[in-house]
Amino acid sequence: MTGRRVCLCLIVALPACAAGCSGISADERLVNLAEVDPRIVLDVRYATADNFLKEPVYPVARCLLRECAARRLRRVQDDLAARGMGLKVYDAYRPLSVQRRMWAVMPDPKYVADPAKGSRHNRGAAVDVTLVDSAGRELSMPCPYDEFSPRADREYRGGTPEERNNRRILEKAMRRQGFIGLDSEWWHFDARGWERYPVLDVPLESAAR
Repeated sequence: MTGRRVCLCLIVALPACAAGCSGISADERLVNLAEVDPRIVLDVRYATADNFLKEPVYPVARCLLRECAARRLRRVQDDLAARGMGLKVYDAYRPLSVQRRMWAVMPDPKYVADPAKGSRHNRGAAVDVTLVDSAGRELSMPCPYDEFSPRADREYRGGTPEERNNRRILEKAMRRQGFIGLDSEWWHFDARGWERYPVLDVPLESAAR
């Protein structure tokens, strides 16, 4: 997969298309989430030192997703907005070269995908998210983002009732729009159909143009 050349196109606006994602194809383009839905709060931790690597590994703070996944995420935002809440995104598409750097620091497939296989993030089909209130403030969860501990488990029974309820609201909202949660990380969701996309190693700064 690492030697495969992939032509990548980025659009600046999401085209009108039918609801649903039955037309997933391997060459589906990446789109800029900030342009798909500006209501979604972005907090790209890997463009800062506020992450488990303790250093920036993204040269730009961009969130890119496959077009179908971006449409789904916009519908999640619609559903949450009706309840006075919204989404914050920490990470989306991740180049394979960055995956290798993460694996060097945390070679544990429970939390970081082996770059030999590729992550669903590397396919542009996974997203790390949390809930915010109507003012964009994060709602409390059982643990912070990127805490690799039992508290991050989706079925963790500790924490406060409010934290567990927020986690449940997020999971239900994402699942309704075709996202599948990762058992070991409450924040990580894969778009159904992720396996149809190839692993990419296109730099974020190039893909964002």
